[in-house]
Amino acid sequence: MGKASSSKKVARLAQKGKGRKVRFQGGTLFPALVVGLAVAGTALIIYSRESIPNLNTPPTVEDHWHASYGFYACDEWLPDLAGNKEEQSTDGQLVNNEFRRTGIHSHEDGVIHWHPFSSESTGRNAKLGVFLDVYGIKFGNDKLEMPADQGSAVYEEGTTKCTDKDGKSVDGELVVYAFNAYDTPTDFTTYITNFTDVRLKQDGMAFAIVFAPAGENPGLPPSAASLPELGAADGGTTGQTSTTIAGATTVPGATTIAGASTVPGVTTVPSTATSSTVVDTSEPTTTAG
Repeated sequence: MGKASSSKKVARLAQKGKGRKVRFQGGTLFPALVVGLAVAGTALIIYSRESIPNLNTPPTVEDHWHASYGFYACDEWLPDLAGNKEEQSTDGQLVNNEFRRTGIHSHEDGVIHWHPFSSESTGRNAKLGVFLDVYGIKFGNDKLEMPADQGSAVYEEGTTKCTDKDGKSVDGELVVYAFNAYDTPTDFTTYITNFTDVRLKQDGMAFAIVFAPAGENPGLPPSAASLPELGAADGGTTGQTSTTIAGATTVPGATTIAGASTVPGVTTVPSTATSSTVVDTSEPTTTAG
């Protein structure tokens, strides 16, 4: 009987408790404030990490970098972008809002002149899209559009045709080849999507923006051969530093060790060492170069 009575009490209490709200002592205002502050704090941390560039990551506002660039359509290099975007209004203000904001432009020489005015173009914000925005160029995953002052050409996958080596009309594909050094045509990364997010990671790089039949790589842009001279004419320097160890051969931007082979920005050691590959998932989609 005792067990049955206890069970009935529990059932009655449960029945009485239906529909009742559980309240914190002193009301629900304080717990709600705590939860709200926690959510707001988390959101601010995420925003700050995404929006504030790494101040220790070059280029900084103290840097003056140069990179070769070129647009290649089907079977030829297009003319360099026109204008330096330094035009000023009557009150001495820069007319081009994007150039005024970032400080990135060209001098009609096939060279990206990267001397940041602000954090909008420093560190992780140093991306190809910053330069293209200054010239009003729209560059999506499947379409490249030039503004009126650059000829108004449009290159779209599935619509614009190219002629292949056999004389056949074929679809073109958009690709960006990012060369780590202006004088090393074999050291590059191939990007097939998110082109405006391709980063400028060091001085002396080269970028080939290509619309051509699948698999075609035209190589370094024409301005790459003269990049050091063109950079020097602008008051900056272009060149990647080299570290030499006795008995070794060096290339721009590389540290070499006797008996090792090198490519710019990469140190390789004899076969006794192991190597690893790191994939940065924040980068645009790439294919093996």
